[in-house]
Amino acid sequence: MVIKVSSKGQLVIPKPIREALGIQAGTEIHIEVVGHKIILEPIQARPPIEFLYGKYPKTDFLTEFEAEHREELTTDEALRT
Repeated sequence: MVIKVSSKGQLVIPKPIREALGIQAGTEIHIEVVGHKIILEPIQARPPIEFLYGKYPKTDFLTEFEAEHREELTTDEALRT
């Protein structure tokens, strides 16, 4: 497949290639020169939960959420009576 570079140095990645690699608007691309070749590699976005993994090692969120939920149930029950 042949594409042209614009006067501003831009190029368009053809749609079939973008779809095959999951490239969308905002996808970051790593670019590298190897010899006389340009290598473009999309940087896959990580799920947001992965950014939090290990960030709060001493926090037990599940226990906190369960306690919060129990409190809400107790409050709701008290309001109904």
